Amino acid sequence: MPVFKKKLTRLVLILFIATTACFTAKAQSHKDQIEGLWYNQERTGKVEISKGADGKFYGKVVWLKEPLKNGKPKVDELNSDEKLRSRPRLGLPVLAGFEKDGDKYTNGTIYDPNNGKTYSCKMTYKGNKLDIRGYIGISLFGRTTTFTRAE
Repeated sequence: MPVFKKKLTRLVLILFIATTACFTAKAQSHKDQIEGLWYNQERTGKVEISKGADGKFYGKVVWLKEPLKNGKPKVDELNSDEKLRSRPRLGLPVLAGFEKDGDKYTNGTIYDPNNGKTYSCKMTYKGNKLDIRGYIGISLFGRTTTFTRAE
């Protein structure tokens, strides 16, 4: 009987370790609610939001309804930094450094390629909508745009 009990204990231990490993792997592979593809408010572009290695959230332009201007790929021509004006709009980072706080994402920035300016920003997740508020100084003085899930 002691041999049976030893084998049973070993089996239970192996099952416990295997189950724990499965749950841990699943938890680590779980995407955050804002990760994925989002249309901008005008539906002229898509932004892909992902979690960086630093645990913060970032977004880049991955699709444009009109990717060309005068037969050439659109570039970041209004950027205040002249060296960055030749960057293509496709792949352009527009959201940076957001920290999750429940359904809110704070302490980030948003870059507007339509005027070449970067603003402080916070985002609020609302199901298939993402309210994005860009502002200077305090959020009272800002503008909100709404992204819609594209997936």
